[in-house]
Amino acid sequence: MAQQPSHGTVGEGVLGGIGGTPLIELRSVAKASPSRVLAKLEWANPTGSMKDRMAAAVITGAEARGDLRAGSTVVEYTAGTTGISLAMVCAAKGYGLHVVFSDAFSEEKRRTMEAFGATVEDVASDGGRITEQLIKAMIARAGELRDRQGYWWCDQLNNRDAIAGYLPLGEEIWAQSGGQVDAFVQSVGTAHSIHGAARALRAHRDDVQVVAVEPAESAVLSGGPTGSHRIEGTGIGFIPPLWEPDEVDAIEPVTSQEAMAMARRLVREEAIFAGTSSGANVVAALRVAERLPPGATVVTLIVDSGLRYLSTELYR
Repeated sequence: MAQQPSHGTVGEGVLGGIGGTPLIELRSVAKASPSRVLAKLEWANPTGSMKDRMAAAVITGAEARGDLRAGSTVVEYTAGTTGISLAMVCAAKGYGLHVVFSDAFSEEKRRTMEAFGATVEDVASDGGRITEQLIKAMIARAGELRDRQGYWWCDQLNNRDAIAGYLPLGEEIWAQSGGQVDAFVQSVGTAHSIHGAARALRAHRDDVQVVAVEPAESAVLSGGPTGSHRIEGTGIGFIPPLWEPDEVDAIEPVTSQEAMAMARRLVREEAIFAGTSSGANVVAALRVAERLPPGATVVTLIVDSGLRYLSTELYR
């Protein structure tokens, strides 16, 4: 697992800047809440996303096993956030990166990956919709690329090193909150972040409630049908391979429109500039806060920066 520095230390290169992100209390959007709602500002990581944590962990794990050597190229399917983080880590460590992407995701993500030196190829979507068929087509294409000489497939959905990358996230939340965490709320894409952070929190307090968030239009974790939605980075349309339902107490479906409306409120009322999945997280966190006893503490994540969604319907 990649080591993440404490405040006040000097990191070695850009990877030393991963972690140690702020935890703040939401004031305006949560002013009517009977509970305290805290948000971890993960856009304070080097690329503006929590995915920097898992990218460093999976690359470090692959190096330790000898899967990556000088001159290797990493290949991965991505909605862009993981791809940007992998592009940063690969650039820092001297590896190539070949990304399988799609026009369903923001142009800012594509340009950022290319700026770091990644090769980006597209799998065409159905009118810009995020669907099970699209995700599976992207995975299949990445699986074909792994057979190229010198290529190593990250395969994030099946990579357990990614879960370990989020253990420090849970430890940070526990320490920054002063050990006051009653519930942890996080959206599910690969499920790595919710499981990693929750396991760290429950090592301190085993009755912390863990609540998963998914798109209401594709609420497969809740037993609903697969469908299309507009919450990038979540809701892959099928059950993630490393999903552990027994580790989650509840699932909150949030519509794409609810998530986008909250993301817009966050930037205007809290000055927190974030993406759609962060909006979904806050919608769900406020619901959880209403169900808990007054004075409880609910923690959620601001997953990434709104800068990578300026060209999308969220902020256009």
